[in-house]
Order: sequence, then C-alpha cells, then structure tokens
Amino acid sequence: MKLLVTGGAGYIGSHVTLQLVEAGHEVVVLDNLSTGRAHAVIGAELVVGDLADGALLDALFARHDFDAVLHFAASIVVPESVADPLKYYVNNTANTLNLLQRVETHKTPHVVFSSTAAVYGMPDVEQVQETTPLAPINPYGASKAMDERILDDLASARADFHYVALRYFNVAGADPGARIGQETPAATHLIKVACQAALGERDGMEIFGTDYPTPDGTCVRDYIHVHDLARAHVDALDYLAGGGANTILNCGYGRGASVREVLDAVRRASGVEFPVRETRRRPGDPPRLIAANACVRETLGWQPRLDDLDTIVAHAWAWEQKIALGGQ
Repeated sequence: MKLLVTGGAGYIGSHVTLQLVEAGHEVVVLDNLSTGRAHAVIGAELVVGDLADGALLDALFARHDFDAVLHFAASIVVPESVADPLKYYVNNTANTLNLLQRVETHKTPHVVFSSTAAVYGMPDVEQVQETTPLAPINPYGASKAMDERILDDLASARADFHYVALRYFNVAGADPGARIGQETPAATHLIKVACQAALGERDGMEIFGTDYPTPDGTCVRDYIHVHDLARAHVDALDYLAGGGANTILNCGYGRGASVREVLDAVRRASGVEFPVRETRRRPGDPPRLIAANACVRETLGWQPRLDDLDTIVAHAWAWEQKIALGGQ
C-alpha cells in the first residue's frame, strides 16, 4: 500500500515507518522536525512540512493516491499542555482536522490514529477497559479525545471510511538493533530519564511521590515496548485493509511496574548506582494505570514479543549508550 505517516520522524512514528517499509509498503513521511529527526526515517520518503500548511497537504494528497494515513504528529508533554493549552488544541486538534479534511476530499479510505491513555484521566480501576469513561484532566488528553470524536463522526458520515485509534499506555525501549530510538529533546519519559542519569547526563533524577496506595508507594504504569507497539499499527493497517470495522483499542501489556521497579531494572542494565531524590507527588498522577488488552489481541491478532521490563530497559540502555557516543 501507499501510506502517509505524519510525525514519522518522531519516536513512535519512526519505529512504525521502519516496520511498514520492512513489510513492503511504500511510505511517505510528513514531519516538521520540531522533535523528530530526519535520520530516523529509514527507507521512506521524507517531506519536511507542517500539518498547518494546507497548500502542502493539498499538493501531497494530489501527488499521491494514499491507501491509508497513519497519524502520529502531535505535541505530547502533559505539563506543557497545562501551561500552554492553545498550542495543544492547535497542534493536536486543529491540525488533525486539517489533515482529515484532505482525507475526506481525496476519499482516503483508512486512518490509523495515535491516541493515548490520557483520555481516561485518573480512572479508579485495576485495569482500564476501552469502555472506561473518558475523563481527561489536561489539555493533552482532551485534545486527543476530541480527535477521536472527529474520527468517529467522520466515519459515521462516510460509509467508505474506516479507522483504528490506538490508545497508548507508557511507551518505552528502542529498536532491538539500536537503529533508532527516542531522541526527543528534554524527554520526560521515566526509562529514558533514568538511563540518562545512569550515563551521567543528568545529576540524578526524582521520584514524584512515595506514598501512593501501591506495593512500594510509587506509581505503577503499563510499559509497552515501542517495537511491539509499532507492530500493533502494522496489524491495524492489515485489519482495515481486510475490511475491519472502526474501533478503538488499548495498547499495553495488562500489567504494570512501579517507579522503583523501573529504576532497579535500569541499575541492572547499566551496572550504575545513580542518585535518586524522593519528592512530593505531582498533580494529576494516578496511582496506577494499566491497560486491559484483550480487545487489541482479539481484534488485531496482536501478540507482544518483547513484554519484559528488563528487555525494554536493555534496549533503551543500548540506544542511550549509542547516542551518547555520537552514533545515529
């Protein structure tokens, strides 16, 4: 298939692009490189540009008869979304609308959408189901929930359009061969931050809250390997191409690891004891956030292969070592 991948030079988008290329698809990546990296686009055409540029989108859709769009381009930092909400409603919602207007005009049949567990807010459940009510508590989550509504409304209005929205939990790790990984500037993801602390690139790190109602008092999250997550997108594309119905699916492993467990895994991988400071809770952090994943397994036939915390951390550590030495 001929595919458009927006944000395909970013962390998750680049891993999906690589797997799509390896599966034999023809891929065009659109990325403004605000957080993505051109060298992360392997085997695909890279068009540098922004989703706010309607003329560019018109030209791109006119030049290519896309079979599907995989949409990753977005702003994703929760605290920034609270401080600058309009940026998130522009980048995440208005620009998605801009893209979907071209999907509608050119009758592109399929979209695979990058969503987030942030649409659920702070659910008080052991595992989050796709039917758990949406209650986002920040503009990032709200902007993504709006995108899901737009997709659903478009699908209701147009019988020949179908989509899959994947709600990510905590994405981590890197390509097992260390070809690509996370290079987001000033990243806030726990595993990357801990690896940077172990490398001495940070003067240690912080645990935000040690009094949660969890086994060791720290937050528990469902960490999913980026390679497994990327495969879910390839599976979603195959599902849509085979006539699959519109659907929204959680992407996680169905079990969690605490902050302390993650830090221990980074110590095992690196062999380094790095400074860790304990501080008070951050507003809006739920004690635990774990995905129920029966639907993604049953609907897409998705089977995770790297669902082990030490494996996730080992691949992240290998990647951080590589870029610390100036490799790409």
